[in-house]
Amino acid sequence: MTEVETKKPQESLQDRLNQVVELLHKHKLVEDLAHRQEGQHQDIVENLVHRQNLAELQRKLDELHPADIAHILESLPLDDRLTVWQLVKAERDGDILLEVSDAVRETLIADMDDHEILAAAKEMDADELADLAPELPRDVVHELMESLDAQQRERVRSALSYEEDEVGALMDFEMVTIRDDVSLEVVLRYLRRLKELPGHTDKLFVVDYDGILKGVLPIKRLLVNDPDKEVADVMASDPVTFQPDQDGYEAAQAFERYDLISAPVVDKNGKLIGRLTIDEMVDLIREESESEVLNMAGLREEEDIFASVWKSVRNRWAWLATNLVTAFIASRVIGLFEGSIEKLVALAALMPIVAGIGGNSGNQTITMIVRAMALDQVQTSNATRLLRKELGVALVNGLVWGGVIGVMAFYLYGNWELGVVMTAAMTLNLLLSAFAGVMIPMTLQRLGRDPAMGSSVMITAMTDSGGFFIFLGLATLFLM
Repeated sequence: MTEVETKKPQESLQDRLNQVVELLHKHKLVEDLAHRQEGQHQDIVENLVHRQNLAELQRKLDELHPADIAHILESLPLDDRLTVWQLVKAERDGDILLEVSDAVRETLIADMDDHEILAAAKEMDADELADLAPELPRDVVHELMESLDAQQRERVRSALSYEEDEVGALMDFEMVTIRDDVSLEVVLRYLRRLKELPGHTDKLFVVDYDGILKGVLPIKRLLVNDPDKEVADVMASDPVTFQPDQDGYEAAQAFERYDLISAPVVDKNGKLIGRLTIDEMVDLIREESESEVLNMAGLREEEDIFASVWKSVRNRWAWLATNLVTAFIASRVIGLFEGSIEKLVALAALMPIVAGIGGNSGNQTITMIVRAMALDQVQTSNATRLLRKELGVALVNGLVWGGVIGVMAFYLYGNWELGVVMTAAMTLNLLLSAFAGVMIPMTLQRLGRDPAMGSSVMITAMTDSGGFFIFLGLATLFLM
């Protein structure tokens, strides 16, 4: 009789989070009931229940990948987060700290003593230590550096010498190097002696005796070619390479363009000093995307959703204050035309339409421009042409949709002049939004700032104030 082996379906990340939340809830509920019991053995019963529930939760955590635990920690309020964090095995702390967001990592490190931090950091590679070091206490970093061997210490210092978004800060030092004058059989024997290959190893790096990069040997070429051939006959001599001071986002774009999994990093003399891997590039692209969204909304940094009220206020106040000022300006623009609004009440009902459509159109334009800038598609030479194109789109949209709302205004209020003013105001405000949508990110970039920084706040301010002024000004000129 044969047994049919059934495979357990893969749980979704949300299922795992729900299971942990349920176990936490169960633990709190049972602990609360045990605490309410009075009797001689209350402390013993409470202690047993406490251990039993936490042991069940710990077993669940042991089954999960560090990235899954990181997601769970980010999704829990602070008290529950620290409860789960204390149940994670010490040897997994380092992997999880590298996976969580910066804001959540801060709360986890604050809950660890120096001994725990050192134990977690000692399990990391040099590039991982460099990622974590800026967020650790100085005395811990000093003690950690003293515990490293000379090579590791030099690698960490090298990675820390670069800006966080430069290739040098993102590169990995774990890689396999070979010579070009050996046979593929020798290379295969060498690989078999290694305990394991570094992650994302799709190619071996061919260097000379001075460490100068001569080419790369893709694993697929190593496996399918005659073992008696020499590396020099099989290797690729023109690989995509990067230098440590290059922009990391440009490297990420190259990874996408050339479908890279890993790539060598060389100094100005061509000496191999590290490699970039696809996992770092994916993380960088995700972080850049998240940062762009936050900047467009006027948030200064990534925010822990369960952070204290004060921390969240500090993160959000700056652009809210800016928005308050721009809203006040818009209100004063309306105040200039109070007499016109009193004479024709329809203006009060229609002016939010002009401002709202202008804001939406401006956000569309600014999103397209910021994305194009991120992909290096916008240069000084094509900026004027791009501006003309966006103004043309705004003109067509203004005439079409302004005409639609003008007809509706005539139908509702029986005033054809009001319909014409509505069409003209809509067209002019869309032209303003297009101009601002192109010029705001370009100006920010020229000033050395992130083109997305507060852009949605600024474009809304301009289209609100401008829309009110254009619409009410035209109405005052032609209807009063």
